[in-house]
Amino acid sequence: MTEATEITEATEAATPHEHAAGAHDGPHGYASDKTGYLKRMRRIEGQVRGIARMIDEDEYCIDVLTQVSAVTKALQAVSLALVEDHLGHCVVDAAKASDAEGAAKVREASEAIARLVRM
Repeated sequence: MTEATEITEATEAATPHEHAAGAHDGPHGYASDKTGYLKRMRRIEGQVRGIARMIDEDEYCIDVLTQVSAVTKALQAVSLALVEDHLGHCVVDAAKASDAEGAAKVREASEAIARLVRM
C-alpha cells in the first residue's frame, strides 16, 4: 500500500458519512479566512516534508519526535479554528433555519469534536 493510499483511507475512515448534495448551501464557515487556512496547511505540509527528510538523513529520534509534536500542535490549532468557524457559521445558520437542522449540525459538530479528541 502506498503512502497516498494510506492517507486517503485514513481520511475516508475519519469521515464516516457522505454529505448529501445541498447539505450546506452557501460558503463554509472557513470561507472568510480560506487564504489563511491554506497558508497554514502549506506550512504544515513543509514541516511534514522536513520530518521525512530528517528520517531519510538519520537524524536523532528525539529531534524527529520534537518536530512531529510541532506538526501535531499546528494541526490541532487548525482543527480548533475550523471547529470555531463551523460552530459560529454553519451551526448558527442551521439553528436559525430550524430546530431540527440546528440539532443535526450540533450532533455533527459533536461527532467531529469526538474524532478530534480521540487519540
